[in-house]
Amino acid sequence: MLSERDLAEKARAWPFEEARKLLERIGGKTPAKGYVLFETGYGPSGLPHIGTFGEVVRTTMVRRAFQRLSDIPTKLFAFSDDMDGLRKVPDNVPNQAMLAKFIGDKATTYGTPLTSIPDPFGTHESFGHHNNARLRSFLDAFGFEYEFQSATDWYKSGRMDKTLLTVLRNCQAVMDIVLPTLGPERRATYCPFLPIRMRDGRLQVLEVPAVELRPDSGTIVFKDEVEGLFEHPVTGGHCKLQWKADWPMRWVALDVDYEMSGKDLISSVELGTKIARAIGGRPPINLTYELFLDDQGQKISKSKGNGLSVEDWLKYAPWQSLALFMYQKPKAAKKLFFDVIPRAVDDYIQQLEAFPGQTPEQRLENPAWHIHNGEPPAAPGGRAHLTFGILLNLASVVNAEEKSVLWGFIARYAPEASPTSDPFLDQMVEGAIAYYRDFVKPTRKFRLASDTERKAMEELVEVLARVPAEADAQMLQDEVFEIGKRHFAKEQLRSWFQALYEVLLGQSQGPRFGSFIALYGREETRRLVERGLKGELVSA
Repeated sequence: MLSERDLAEKARAWPFEEARKLLERIGGKTPAKGYVLFETGYGPSGLPHIGTFGEVVRTTMVRRAFQRLSDIPTKLFAFSDDMDGLRKVPDNVPNQAMLAKFIGDKATTYGTPLTSIPDPFGTHESFGHHNNARLRSFLDAFGFEYEFQSATDWYKSGRMDKTLLTVLRNCQAVMDIVLPTLGPERRATYCPFLPIRMRDGRLQVLEVPAVELRPDSGTIVFKDEVEGLFEHPVTGGHCKLQWKADWPMRWVALDVDYEMSGKDLISSVELGTKIARAIGGRPPINLTYELFLDDQGQKISKSKGNGLSVEDWLKYAPWQSLALFMYQKPKAAKKLFFDVIPRAVDDYIQQLEAFPGQTPEQRLENPAWHIHNGEPPAAPGGRAHLTFGILLNLASVVNAEEKSVLWGFIARYAPEASPTSDPFLDQMVEGAIAYYRDFVKPTRKFRLASDTERKAMEELVEVLARVPAEADAQMLQDEVFEIGKRHFAKEQLRSWFQALYEVLLGQSQGPRFGSFIALYGREETRRLVERGLKGELVSA
């Protein structure tokens, strides 16, 4: 029998494919630093968002796959670029006027470093420290294993110094790579190094031209309109690098082995790869993932307000469903808006239900394996096969506002389940009620049945009255299907189920109707159909 490692070496799931590339990169041997390093980046000028979650959860999946292929130790660094200057004030923070004082003029200064700006929330020593704490709290809430790293700490502690001096010695080579990507005006004054100086009583990240590079002394002579010529060290946190050079410098300084990034950073990755090699380093393995689109197919943008936050998702569904959404086809553009949530939850449940019956080979291809590090939990509701779609339609029919209402039906249908014993199901119940209230209830539109639909539904009322008490969801689904076949042509069967949804639920689609009947109850469903036939639902 093949071991898990043997199976992992052949697994087709994308995290295993990425892990095998990484294993090949290091030649199957432990790097000199003693571990394989995975990295994710964070810009702390704003709060953690759904892209942050996606990058960390996907990187974690690759890391876990690598751990199945090798015994080489691994680390995941969540690296915060908290030494960046403040470019603009985020919309979702207090004390906007105070923060505005620390913005740069964008001509000669990038503003005050984030870790040197007072915290607008008044809880931490700086704005950067506050947002870093939010990042750690965010990642901890999902149980990610990582080590937090701060650019301020790395620069000021001297751990970047060796690589910074290497950049200084190879500054012309770096500039030869970067300059062709810049416009004429910026190209004329560009220097990879940004001196950090006291100006107007506060630290500022300056963008001023370099007059002379002095690699032997580790300094640069800069010139600006305020101070004229001044010599400034590049080490000890006195300088930071421009973004295009900073990222590859970090790859080299930390010896990063793996880092993924969005499609919008393809050119930065290509540029960084050249710079890393120019300063004697080796770029990491990179996975470029596609960006998210809104319901109109437009790129999601925080400034446009067309995005979906992690908090938005968690209001309606458990985080594991979001992890599944991130797992699926990372190199393909996906629409990320509220309509995808019910399907993501049900897809996740489907994977949990399939897992116990799968072979060891199949399990490594199951997204639930990657979400739960090889040990996914049992599907919610046990053998009841409860889905988000069914709960959503139950909430719609009973106009639920409280979880206890839906749990009353669940207790009858699946007595072994309870909010205490099945917290995931309890989250689904709460999410279904919230989703119904926010998205379904305002858009429900009931209609009357056509003559053909009326005859079929009248037969459904009769069938539900005589169906055996022990009939399960599948038997009920078969009965509904057979009724459809007797009243609709084969190519119109879909219209039968759509009629049930539109007449009885006020929407154009829904769950397997047999499962809905089993959960809601046969008598309750009979009365619902009778109300629909009388037109009471339309006038309600």
